[in-house]
Amino acid sequence: MISSKDNKRIKYIRSLLEKGGIRKKNHSFVVEGIKLVDEALEYGNVLDIIVSESLYHEIVSGDLARNGLLSDNGKHIIKQVKQGTSLTVVSDAVFKSVSETITPQGVIAVVDMPESGLLEGDYLKKAYEKSGKIKLLVLEDTADPGNMGTIMRTAEAAGVTGVIMGKGTVDVFNPKVVRSTMGSIFRLPFAYVDDLKAVILGLKRDGISFYATHLKGKESYRDISYSDKAGILIGNEARGLSDKIANLADTYVIIPMQGKVESLNAAVAAALMMYEV
Repeated sequence: MISSKDNKRIKYIRSLLEKGGIRKKNHSFVVEGIKLVDEALEYGNVLDIIVSESLYHEIVSGDLARNGLLSDNGKHIIKQVKQGTSLTVVSDAVFKSVSETITPQGVIAVVDMPESGLLEGDYLKKAYEKSGKIKLLVLEDTADPGNMGTIMRTAEAAGVTGVIMGKGTVDVFNPKVVRSTMGSIFRLPFAYVDDLKAVILGLKRDGISFYATHLKGKESYRDISYSDKAGILIGNEARGLSDKIANLADTYVIIPMQGKVESLNAAVAAALMMYEV
């Protein structure tokens, strides 16, 4: 059992939580909590598991109620603990030193960053052949971690084929984003790109039509006949889409608003579009 906050392994986990550069260099990120770690064990490639002393003893003794480890929730963690494979027990104080939550549930995992291949090979072609539809979400400089997590979670729920993000978009492996996705980060294909304009132009050549909420829009987002190969353009929370990206849209639409509201939260606008397209 690790009982020192200065342990090399603990310091490494802390660095992954705090520094995007370290995450990128090691191609790894951290998830915390019973649900997310269980999702990682089911859908991701888990490299390391850290369990608090209290949770470990609860699992071994079978007293699981306090942490909500009931029914199927936490079944993969319980299996790992009982089999004694690939995990490290740490004191409660040490665990709290790396926890990002006010009331830690007692489990953290280091996970290999997923690679979906969204823009590689014939991924989109196969997706279209399977479902008869492509629905992409394209984010330009979306900066708020909470918005990003909400967008990812909603995108999975709305059946989005994948999410494409410009290089100015917030790091999806930021701990706050990871928590907000509620596991969608493991199941929803996504890709970061350096040249967003070039990628959009390439997708347009492949027959994908792009739609953007814009002040120049004449029709409500509800009244548009959307293509079965569609992309939704969403911009920065404060500035919206840049002219460079907005000009690539095939169709501008508006989201009707009453009162004196001038714009919607990026996650809300994205949600409305994702469910309509």
